[in-house]
Amino acid sequence: MTKTVTTPYDVAEHLRTAEDMAAYLTACLEEAPSDAAFIAKALGDIARARGMSKIAGTSGLSRECLCKALSGNRDPSLDTVLKVLDALGLRFRADIPRS
Repeated sequence: MTKTVTTPYDVAEHLRTAEDMAAYLTACLEEAPSDAAFIAKALGDIARARGMSKIAGTSGLSRECLCKALSGNRDPSLDTVLKVLDALGLRFRADIPRS
């Protein structure tokens, strides 16, 4: 029997454009709208795609703080999320859910 060789999948490698990043974050928000850690992880994926050090510098947060907050292992503060979104050039938008 032959062994199947797999490689780890990293979504950050596929987030190349601002549109890709916005679509990914929107999909994550639709998938788990009340899971702050999941959304933080999605923001972390986008930040890694853009360059974590660059986002840290733009957001005013340390790289270490940013990595911890966006790891998906904790719920980041709203202040952190808003700073990261601003640094990424993204924003949240409120919509009325469709029935």
